[in-house]
Amino acid sequence: MLERLARLSALLAGALVCFMVLLTSVSIIGRETIGRTITGDFELVGLATGAAVGLFMPLCQLHRGNIVVDVFTSRAPPRFNALLDRIGALLLALTCALLAWRAALGGLSSWNSQSTTMLLGVPEWWAYAPMVPGFALTAVIALHQTLFGFDRPSHHGGEAA
Repeated sequence: MLERLARLSALLAGALVCFMVLLTSVSIIGRETIGRTITGDFELVGLATGAAVGLFMPLCQLHRGNIVVDVFTSRAPPRFNALLDRIGALLLALTCALLAWRAALGGLSSWNSQSTTMLLGVPEWWAYAPMVPGFALTAVIALHQTLFGFDRPSHHGGEAA
């Protein structure tokens, strides 16, 4: 179930990235050929970037794609590294839960104040809305990894706990 939700989240993030690439490309081509850009392109890319980051996080955590700095632990026993991985997952779970909570509050504040972007008047809460489930799902995945270990080996060669 977590795998499916993480993949769906990443597909949505990928669609946002494709939108950003297409929008930016059309705007640059327009500027270089006919001297016109898409008004507010940077606003839309900014909103989509924030949303995409939150939506990519669950799959990244599920596949242990986060950066691991193991300079001091590379020669430590695998069980010790597995313990450190679980502690790291717990810290990430707490951080992402906090981010989900704060993004939800930021989105509600933006909704209540009817805050919009400067040029296009796009509601700013549109960027917050996809972040909340992305960060919440990342927190759930990291908590699951904390409690039950990791199904996949990490990219730094440690054993699955």
